[in-house]
Amino acid sequence: MKKSSHNQLIKIENKHWLLSEPKPKWANDIEDGKVLYFESLPFKINKNEIKLFSPNILKPNTRNISLNLDGSIKGAIGPEEDIEALKKMILRFRSQAKNLIFSAFPEYKPYLKLAPTSFRPLEVSSRVTSWRADDRRLHVDAFPSRPNYGERILRVFINVNTEGAPRVWRVGEPFLNIAKQYIKKIKPYSPFYAKLINLIGVTKSLRSEYDHIMLELHDAMKSDLEYQKKSPQITMPFKPNAVWICFSDQTSHAVMSGQHMMEQTFHLAASKQYDPKKSPLEILRTLTQKKLT
Repeated sequence: MKKSSHNQLIKIENKHWLLSEPKPKWANDIEDGKVLYFESLPFKINKNEIKLFSPNILKPNTRNISLNLDGSIKGAIGPEEDIEALKKMILRFRSQAKNLIFSAFPEYKPYLKLAPTSFRPLEVSSRVTSWRADDRRLHVDAFPSRPNYGERILRVFINVNTEGAPRVWRVGEPFLNIAKQYIKKIKPYSPFYAKLINLIGVTKSLRSEYDHIMLELHDAMKSDLEYQKKSPQITMPFKPNAVWICFSDQTSHAVMSGQHMMEQTFHLAASKQYDPKKSPLEILRTLTQKKLT
């Protein structure tokens, strides 16, 4: 495996979720597509929550448990007391993730939109799935059914494995390098096709040309086995209680193994970044010479 000469992992020396002195460098790094990580942040798991760390808490044929903003939970099964305990645990992480992001990037705070919070109790390495859905392959996040028109996907992850197992990630090269490599291989955008798949309910809104390109990049990376093996990349085992953050629509990443993780997503308009020119939207506009939306 080729090691990246471009350091895509940035360690932040801090042991608290609420950061008292945010550094401009953090915003610069995360908007460059780097992963910022904390070696260990405190997250208490109560005695009555230990039993929740089992795949048995998942509904059949479900990958993740999701806590919605209205307090409803999807993907979980079990006694009511277990579901309530699960909600409280996920809510606790949501609160800490908000503290972390709001204090690390104060200029984002007025513009961030909170998304559901997930708990992922499955072992990644044994999961059977299609190549497109295989997150063990390097990719940037793009979603077939949910066009986002350039809105950023900011994510906070924590490894909550209770048995000491790491969450092993691969982190790849900068987004600009990826886009340059595949942009000329992408099939043309079809407004007619976009309208058709929206009409029949494949997408929740009209897929834009930007969203089309991002999906093509996602698929091109995952389908290119030579790229998966030989592209610049580093492997990082995030130990229990490690917390890491990135713009997952920009950071090339893959998760190779690990069980029990929580994740909080925030959405941010590209125009509200510290430097909007660093967004995938602006990078793709430059490369295509089009006014993508």
